[in-house]
Amino acid sequence: MKPRILTIALVAGSIALTSCVSNKKYAQLQADYKTSQEALADNKAALAECNANTRSLQQLLEDARKRNNELKEGYAELKATLDKSIQNNSQGNVNIAKLVDEINASNKYIKQLVAAKSKSDSLSMVLTNNLTRSLSRDDLRDVDIKVLKGVVYISLADNMLFNTGSYQISSRAMSILSKIAKIIKDYRDYDVLVEGNTDNVPISRPNIRNNWDLSALRASSVVQALQNDFGVDPSRMTAGGRGEYHAVASNENEQGRQLNRRTEIIITPNLDQFMELIDKAPETE
Repeated sequence: MKPRILTIALVAGSIALTSCVSNKKYAQLQADYKTSQEALADNKAALAECNANTRSLQQLLEDARKRNNELKEGYAELKATLDKSIQNNSQGNVNIAKLVDEINASNKYIKQLVAAKSKSDSLSMVLTNNLTRSLSRDDLRDVDIKVLKGVVYISLADNMLFNTGSYQISSRAMSILSKIAKIIKDYRDYDVLVEGNTDNVPISRPNIRNNWDLSALRASSVVQALQNDFGVDPSRMTAGGRGEYHAVASNENEQGRQLNRRTEIIITPNLDQFMELIDKAPETE
């Protein structure tokens, strides 16, 4: 009897012991499960945050790519503008250089003209001084010499050159013409224009129709005297008559008419040197 009771007691104790261990393990498992649930919740939250961050980063990346494309397009436009500006600037530099060359050429041309003009003016003054010194005081009473704009004007009084209504040169006039001819021959680069002038008093002679004829005949007489008697090159000379139409004083009184009756010897620089300079003028496009 006692052995059976002992056996039952042992079995009951074993069951009680087993139930006790199982409850502790179960509680532990419950605690572990709860911890796992909390960890899972935390991981899910972290995953959600990561996903959100990923989407944000993707948007930022997309925005950055878009901005990068815009910057590339802007750079391409700026480069094209810069290239065009450089090209235009290079062309501008070429144009400026060309303009400077043209200005330098023009300045050189102007200096040549000024030098030629200055030389001409200087020679005209020397010619005038030499002519004045060669004439006597008595000669200078009937001869007026002046320089205007580089041209030498020698005005010879009518009553010294010719008799009234005549175109024959007087002996006294020949003496003065010989002195003038010597100066003219010394200045070979000058041309000579002889102009006859009258007053407005009508003239009637068998071989002279009017004052036009008289003024032209008087100029022709002076030119031929310079050529035939004093050796002035005829190719340098021109004879012309201006009649009564180039008066220097009033024809209303005798003093004025006397001033208008004159023959002028006009000595001018040879224009060939100026024409050569004009032909060499710098060309502009």
